[in-house]
Amino acid sequence: MEIGRDFEGLVAAVTGGASGIGRATARLLGERGARVAVLDRVEAPDPDVLGLRCDVTSDAEVRAAVDRVAGDLGGLDVLVLNAGVGAAGTVEENDDAEWARVLDVNVLGPVRVTRAALPHLRRSRSAAVVTTCSVVSYAGLPRRALYGATKGALYALTLAMAADHVAEGIRVNAVAPGTADTPWVARLLEQSSDPDAERAALEARQPMGRLVTADEVAHAIAYLASPLSG
Repeated sequence: MEIGRDFEGLVAAVTGGASGIGRATARLLGERGARVAVLDRVEAPDPDVLGLRCDVTSDAEVRAAVDRVAGDLGGLDVLVLNAGVGAAGTVEENDDAEWARVLDVNVLGPVRVTRAALPHLRRSRSAAVVTTCSVVSYAGLPRRALYGATKGALYALTLAMAADHVAEGIRVNAVAPGTADTPWVARLLEQSSDPDAERAALEARQPMGRLVTADEVAHAIAYLASPLSG
């Protein structure tokens, strides 16, 4: 297998692939040989991927999109569970409706997509699932109670799915990046009273003194998803 073309002949689906980490991942997998589908609520901006409108909170939309990927591209080998939403606040600052909304996307979304994908993944010789967790999965950060709870649940779900499906030849792993320089983070910064000061504070909080890039996270995802890492 040629290094750099390790996804040749494989089909990959990336949720939340229209921007940020998801878009960077979709591009990288395509560059390394995969036929790539992007599942997102908005239209995929890159013409060389199969863009499918899909809301991960709808089981019907998820099942239809996953079946379309397998049908149009000839199967499904790699699943990147990247779709997610953010939330800020302490445990008392978000009401029940907001807790339900974020849990629905960040935890039940990956459940729905994986559940729909498993019949196709079981037919693959190189099946891999990668979830996008976060450092908040295991490190407490201020005013991230709801977001941290959902990413912690996703991390636990990743470990459980890995144990459940490894005997079927399906590898399940997670990446857990720190704060990434993505459009979502930019929108959060814009909502603050002093975006420049908030960005400086975010960068200072990172051990490397800067935000991680979407491309860097994409390379970590590709490493875990690659047949070379089997």
